[in-house]
Amino acid sequence: MLGVTKLLCGRASSGDVLKHGRTTSKLPSNLLQFSEDKSPVVVWNVTLRCNLHCAHCYSDSKDTAYNGELTTEEGLALIDDLAAFKVPVIIYSGGDPLMRPDIFFLAKYARDKGIRGGLSCNGVLVDDAAVKKIKDAGFDYVGISIDGIGEVNDMFRGKPGAFNMALDGMRRCQDAGLKTGLRFTLNKRNYLQLSAMFDMLEREKIPRCYVSHLVYSGRGGRIIRDDLTHEETRAAVDYIFDRTLDFHRRGIEKEIITGNNDADAVYLYHRILRDQPERAEEVYRLLKWRGGNSSGIALGNIDSFGNVHADQFWFHYTFGNIRERSFSAIWNDTSDPLMAGLKKKHQMVKGRCGLCKYLDICAGGMRVRAEVIYDDVWAQDPACYLTDKEIGLTDEMVAELGKREMSR
Repeated sequence: MLGVTKLLCGRASSGDVLKHGRTTSKLPSNLLQFSEDKSPVVVWNVTLRCNLHCAHCYSDSKDTAYNGELTTEEGLALIDDLAAFKVPVIIYSGGDPLMRPDIFFLAKYARDKGIRGGLSCNGVLVDDAAVKKIKDAGFDYVGISIDGIGEVNDMFRGKPGAFNMALDGMRRCQDAGLKTGLRFTLNKRNYLQLSAMFDMLEREKIPRCYVSHLVYSGRGGRIIRDDLTHEETRAAVDYIFDRTLDFHRRGIEKEIITGNNDADAVYLYHRILRDQPERAEEVYRLLKWRGGNSSGIALGNIDSFGNVHADQFWFHYTFGNIRERSFSAIWNDTSDPLMAGLKKKHQMVKGRCGLCKYLDICAGGMRVRAEVIYDDVWAQDPACYLTDKEIGLTDEMVAELGKREMSR
């Protein structure tokens, strides 16, 4: 995740980070992206079951019970291991995590063990009773996914009225004093809703917004056609940056974040160079500490059956299962070639990514996208929207890449 507000508006500095020691055990959650030890944040898909049928679902969830999911006892043992491994945050996802009956018990247990918790849900099940349980469980944050205004969202979510129910759920969380945010996935069918979504942020006084780029996984080829062109992506990111700065200038407190395309970090740096050159060195230092894509390093995933993945988009590749080995043992085992490669991805990526002068702040983007498009985990990220000139490629380098591509 890229903290756009923090970096673009100067709300984070290297001094802010250094005073905490740059360790995950000491950094507040809003600065974890700049940690040095990179203890992984874990996305735990606690259940595959979901009450909606979203067009861009990466887990192919359905509203049915799934046999073989981790039991409560296995979940508690997992939390014990994650706590011993110094995991700072668990993001409880799904499916919809609120469809798991023991979710609040598990989250409270993890909280008591010192692991902060974030809840990622569709908001439809967030009624008054759920809000009380969410608060009692000690969740630090509730992210609610909405993919457009009104019928646009309902079409994506496969349920009439889903927008109003999700928005009501968000309002209930805010009224209860819970830190709440909007989650929005950019794609061909809703990116023109960006303006209306940011208007809603302001109107509803929603303090946080996470805008995700589309990742081709789960339904793979079926959602590639929904991705934006590079030109559309640039226009969308420009708009996100512009609205972030507008909120800041008007004194409106918002935390804007983008995710799943680390080209955003380079694009933001170019914006800083152009408009705030006096801050460029400081911002680059922070971006270098952040390190770019962190799948397999500072971000991991455990699915509802206990399988460990590089991130929540890698369900098709498993490093091991926590029923057989602890998460900590699996995560540190570099005998798996993909795990080993991810931990040194700067040496592994090829194509434009391998030659990019900003590899230290991007790390080659999403490897799973490269796999889907090129059948090569280490190929360039096809969603990079930066020009050759913007990433430091000379005409000679571009020509050599063209020869390699023709040969391949």
